[in-house]
Amino acid sequence: MSEENVDLAERLLARFIATGEVSWELLHDQIEVHDHDVMDAGEYRGHLGFARWLENWSAAWEKFSIEPEESLDAGSRVVLVFRMKATGRGSGVAVERQDATVWDVRDGKITRLDYYNNRDDALRHAGLTV
Repeated sequence: MSEENVDLAERLLARFIATGEVSWELLHDQIEVHDHDVMDAGEYRGHLGFARWLENWSAAWEKFSIEPEESLDAGSRVVLVFRMKATGRGSGVAVERQDATVWDVRDGKITRLDYYNNRDDALRHAGLTV
């Protein structure tokens, strides 16, 4: 099942990168988003909460790009590591960093997303390091 979970998370991210759209059918109705990034820190629930989180996250950037780097199987969790390049809205500050997400999957749907601004915190959350 975990290979299917990796594929599910990768498809969701790939669609967002390619189109800017979310594959809502892959998200559980009561999905939880926990953003651990200092600028966006917070919790969001349900499809409306997920949309609000994306809106809040996107509002910080004049432009951004995401390049997948690594996908890691953690059983019912998937860690996606990516390179983010962005320019701050208003400040014009260029940012390039490695971010990571942990996706919890149950019954073929994403039930929780944790967003980190570094790989190590995501790996710890997923139980892949101590």
